[in-house]
Amino acid sequence: MSKLRLIGLAGGTLACALGIGHVMQRGQPAPTYTPAPASAKDAPAASPRPDVVRIAEVSALDIEKIALTAARTDDDVTRNRPNAPSLPAPVAASTPDTVLPTTPKDPEVPELGCAVTARATPGPMAMVDLAVAAPCLGNSRLVVHHNGMTFTAITDVQGNLDVTVPALAERAVFIAAFDNGEGAVATARVEDIADFDRIVLQWQGEAGFQIHALEFGASYGEPGHVWSGAKAQGAAGRTTGSVIRLGEGDALSPLLAEVYTFPVARADRAGDIALSVEAEVTPGNCGRDISAQLLERKGKGRVQTRELDLSVPGCDAVGDFLVLNNLLDDLKIAAK
Repeated sequence: MSKLRLIGLAGGTLACALGIGHVMQRGQPAPTYTPAPASAKDAPAASPRPDVVRIAEVSALDIEKIALTAARTDDDVTRNRPNAPSLPAPVAASTPDTVLPTTPKDPEVPELGCAVTARATPGPMAMVDLAVAAPCLGNSRLVVHHNGMTFTAITDVQGNLDVTVPALAERAVFIAAFDNGEGAVATARVEDIADFDRIVLQWQGEAGFQIHALEFGASYGEPGHVWSGAKAQGAAGRTTGSVIRLGEGDALSPLLAEVYTFPVARADRAGDIALSVEAEVTPGNCGRDISAQLLERKGKGRVQTRELDLSVPGCDAVGDFLVLNNLLDDLKIAAK
């Protein structure tokens, strides 16, 4: 805005203020603004009124004596502003020479040695000593797999397991699998596997299965009746078979197996061995359908598998035994 326009605006404002003050002193209404006529000759003649202030009267004032406060500069405002609190100086940016604090490194985690290992060592009677070491899995459940046979086991406090397993193959492969996915594999070469006939009966849970062998015409309870609950009762100097039970019944979802072994290569007499499967009626299986699996290996042959399904009588028959005689063929033993 130019200086002339500022002076004109200030003059007009002062004229209105003087007019209002003059009227208020006399107690009269505020003066009204009447626009000036386009030319002097067009203005109508009228008697002058002492209470009307005209713009023309203000234009004669000494405008130079008016202080124009609106024309203050930024420097004037800065000088008249109260002292503001001083701001802290900006922090200089870090330079390559600036040494910043470093985060301490995490301490090294020691190696715990938690690897699971297994070792299989062949032994007499075509048996294999399986040793599993799991230092970080003490008192832990695992499942041992071997050529279709499975059973549960539990490590000791140190995470070790030592179990003797009847081999079912010349090149015996054993897998120890823990519930958390850890595991190990071990192999052994069993050179005398063909000298033995083996029958495996395996199941899950409280099915109550048993395998029984009546060797060379023996009856129940007599010498030659071989099962997991009997002591060795063979006649002195006679070759006899044996039954071994595998698996921990107290484990979660237990897998159990019974294995009957007869050393055919050492038989000192000829005859038949009658094999049967029995199931005791217990509170855990009464009134239910139970199942099992049979694995048979004879001489140099491969393992043969058969499935077994059985309906158990009601719980009023607890303590009785179901005897299944026709599931397995008799073993034919020739004297050597």
